[in-house]
Amino acid sequence: MAERVFTQVFGVVGAIIERDGKFLLVKEHHPGHSSHGKWSQPAGWIDVGEDPVAAVAREVKEETGLLFTPTHLLGLYSLVKRHERVLSAPMETRHALKLIFTGNVTGTPNTFSTDEIAETKWFSSEEVYAMDSTMLRDTDIKAEIRDYIAGTRYPLTLITHTVQEK
Repeated sequence: MAERVFTQVFGVVGAIIERDGKFLLVKEHHPGHSSHGKWSQPAGWIDVGEDPVAAVAREVKEETGLLFTPTHLLGLYSLVKRHERVLSAPMETRHALKLIFTGNVTGTPNTFSTDEIAETKWFSSEEVYAMDSTMLRDTDIKAEIRDYIAGTRYPLTLITHTVQEK
């Protein structure tokens, strides 16, 4: 894994995955980190040069074992975590721009990266709304689920990925 630097805004992709009225969350497994033991949607950093649509499919596969085909962009969420300082740069604040996708999944969530994820579990929206920052890694997941339920969807054509060689 590449070293992560928090002196700038950084890009994250994530997925809101719903099945039969329940939403799939993953329990973070990062001993010693503030996110350890907290629930999150499948999400992660966009690698340098990586297409965000491909990045979300990769992250969902790594964290859940599911094959994810993005169909829509749910939204772009800006999350600033002033309370979460970084040991290597204690004066820096984490600020993620999160591209959150919806889509189709196949398979069952059972084969995932156990070095990052402890378990997967389906939750009702009410169960997620009842969680606070001691249970949820990012509380903006509540807004993402509300937007999903409200039917918010944007076409993937909103995202343009270009690799410029020269």
